[in-house]
Amino acid sequence: MAAHAPLAAPSPWVLRFAPLMPAGEVLDLACGSGRHVRVLAALGHPVLAVDRDAQALAACAASGVTTEQHDLENGAPWPYPGREFAGIVVTNYLHRPLFEPLFKALAPGGVLVYETFAAGNGRFGKPSNPDFLLRPGELLEQVGLSGGGMRIVAYEDGYLDRPGPAMIQRICVARPMPGRDDGQGWPLQGE
Repeated sequence: MAAHAPLAAPSPWVLRFAPLMPAGEVLDLACGSGRHVRVLAALGHPVLAVDRDAQALAACAASGVTTEQHDLENGAPWPYPGREFAGIVVTNYLHRPLFEPLFKALAPGGVLVYETFAAGNGRFGKPSNPDFLLRPGELLEQVGLSGGGMRIVAYEDGYLDRPGPAMIQRICVARPMPGRDDGQGWPLQGE
């Protein structure tokens, strides 16, 4: 199995929305070498860093960080049934069968930050296989299918000139908190 290409700089999308995550454990799924693990830990969250690459996980070791090696593809079951997270981060990874368990694992008041490659990325390089590219509006569609009344905080779908050009789709959603009467059902930053 090939090791991940290291990405040092955190995603501006994750940096923008990670502060909305309430106190509690945060899951960084397909975390690679930990560029977001460090951000989340610096915000005071206990972090569960999950990846299939043991070498990448070794780079994530830090105080407040638990690492677990899982290959969540090839029919493997979701390893966290019934477990809830205050925040979930997924970047540069797409395995469609994980959408449902990810939404179920988001605690009330929790925030999901998801960013990955979208249709049309092949003209800029890899990934180019449609199996690894989101269809137009697919993240919005998945939120609608989640059945959890998620609030869409932000969504983007299009060209991004990051270190190299790419087609990207990204979303930030919050699960409502029961018993809130502010009309929004989730805490505002700083609450």
